[in-house]
Amino acid sequence: MTRAQPPLNPFISVIVVNYNSGEMLPKALSALAEQTYSNFEVIVIDNHSVDNSWQAAEKTNFPCHLVRLNENTGFAAANNLAVADYIQSEWIFFLNPDAYPEPECLEEIVKNIHRIPDVDCFACALIDANNPSHLDGLGDSYHLSGLHWRTAHGYPRDITPKQPVEIFSACAAAAIYRTETYRRLGGFDETYFAYSEDVDLGFRLRLNGGKSLLLPSAKVHHVGSGITGSSSNFSVYHGHRNLTWTFIKNMPSPLIFILLPIHLAMILYVGFFYAASGRLRLYSQAKIDAFKHIGSLLEQRKKIQSKRICSCLSLLQVMAWLPRRAFIKAPAKPENTTH
Repeated sequence: MTRAQPPLNPFISVIVVNYNSGEMLPKALSALAEQTYSNFEVIVIDNHSVDNSWQAAEKTNFPCHLVRLNENTGFAAANNLAVADYIQSEWIFFLNPDAYPEPECLEEIVKNIHRIPDVDCFACALIDANNPSHLDGLGDSYHLSGLHWRTAHGYPRDITPKQPVEIFSACAAAAIYRTETYRRLGGFDETYFAYSEDVDLGFRLRLNGGKSLLLPSAKVHHVGSGITGSSSNFSVYHGHRNLTWTFIKNMPSPLIFILLPIHLAMILYVGFFYAASGRLRLYSQAKIDAFKHIGSLLEQRKKIQSKRICSCLSLLQVMAWLPRRAFIKAPAKPENTTH
């Protein structure tokens, strides 16, 4: 097989962080090979997989750079490594190995990047790969309590809006960031290892005066927790530890003083469910470990809040007020667009 030469100046770089993904990585790479847009490159960062799934990156017939690490550094650190050492393009497309873009996905992304030049982050419409008539998510929602979830997860696909709409943050299973902005924000928080790092980054982007838009026409079929498992001990621990970190670091004053009792009440409420399922110890350890780092969290908070531009009112307007509500603002024309 003859591999095509990489473009001299790729407009967008696709980063895929792989870890024991089995047959999912070859499927994701095959989906990229079928894209109608061609000015892109692919960087696969393999987090020390032992299942040989990484070999798929050596067998592509399109530009694909494979980087194999000597240890599992986590999702956040692997992406940051790729951006720091291997990216020269203007835009980054973070793509999970269990996420399969439709052929026009990159073309739609690039079209909207040019059409909406004042936005630095976009999210793809995620379709449930196992049930294509339903959604896996339309961006991420953030609740007043600090809970967050994929908007419209499990909803019928036909509720997808027709035009780009503002969301709280972009799910990193298929998220697009301007490279300069990603670097300016410091990238994903590597202490998270995995889970909630995308919400944290989207939160920080918003505090800095930016916003995220959902691109309904950029469709990606997503397995969802295809590697770690949606309710594995790993996902429960990291998800609930990192959830509290995100709240403490990013929620601005005076909102944090108003909402902290709600956050603590949510912790207790969710704890009852884990107690009923026999995993209270795991959940409690996640919260204990979250608050153990309160000193470093407050230091990070100080730096983040010192750069805040977004008002508390603007933040409240894009947050979810009802639990698990499919929070999608009414479609509106983005400001300062060109046609």
